[in-house]
Amino acid sequence: MGIVRVGTCSWTDKTMVKAWYPPAATDAEARLRYYADRFDTVEVDSTFYALPDARTVEHWAERTPDGFVFHVKSFGLMTEHSVDPRVLEEPLASMEHSLTSHGRVTRPSEDMLAATFDAFLERIEPLRAADKLGGILMQFPPYFRADAPAEERRNLAYLDRAAARLEGYRVLVEFRDPSWVAGPRRESTLDFLRDRGLVYVSVDEPQFADRARMPPLAEATTDWAVVRLHGRNRDTWFARTESAAERFDYLYTAEELGQWEAPVRRLADETEVTWVLFNNCRHDYAPRNAREMSEILADLTPGPVAPDDPRPGEQDRLF
Repeated sequence: MGIVRVGTCSWTDKTMVKAWYPPAATDAEARLRYYADRFDTVEVDSTFYALPDARTVEHWAERTPDGFVFHVKSFGLMTEHSVDPRVLEEPLASMEHSLTSHGRVTRPSEDMLAATFDAFLERIEPLRAADKLGGILMQFPPYFRADAPAEERRNLAYLDRAAARLEGYRVLVEFRDPSWVAGPRRESTLDFLRDRGLVYVSVDEPQFADRARMPPLAEATTDWAVVRLHGRNRDTWFARTESAAERFDYLYTAEELGQWEAPVRRLADETEVTWVLFNNCRHDYAPRNAREMSEILADLTPGPVAPDDPRPGEQDRLF
């Protein structure tokens, strides 16, 4: 039986800062220390939008206790997303690439892509040096599909190249199109990941009768398992929102969390560590649900148990 470690997919969302942190947590250092007293893992999502500042990453390592683990979401170009050209520094900005109709950087040359991977790994090195780096999340876009044989071969080849560039790191693979796990392709996809030591990321997200979405498939392909819970807000899932937190504006009920207890326990039976990460980082929803899930799985979760400080006027409520 392995252990389960529970956390959130951000600790810096503006609405989370306002709703969850005590008034005394007035700066980035205080907030991260407060978070690390209550959870032993977190996902960094800001790295999807821009390469992180190396000094900032050093601060993350310095401000968290031994044993704390950061999972880091890969920069968008690494997973075939387009990115804002304003976030690119030299020499990346001058390398060969295309632009979308909206002026976003896409289709980087092989040289630019290789340099992007190298720069990303260089920036997160302080976490690895401090033994606080967990997995690198490769979350692929919905148009990264496996519907047609040629498309599947092309995208699997890209996964192979990406895995080679990240050799020696834990790589977490999240698909956003269900063609990867539909019918007989499910086992072939999982076998592909197993053969390369890549972690399949299980997800919870809204389901629609008229639109195919990733099913809540709990599978382990390595000695780690990962579950990311995005919330079930059907109204915002396909909407254009000002922030990612608005899209994931959802508070799980106790019954909905309970639906994941048996799958997570099964994953823990099959692995050394199962990471459960809440991406509903709107208001206090993610830390509240993470605390509730930790209580459901209390016999498997060795993380911090410090109580959350009550907000002013909320002394009767501890998340």
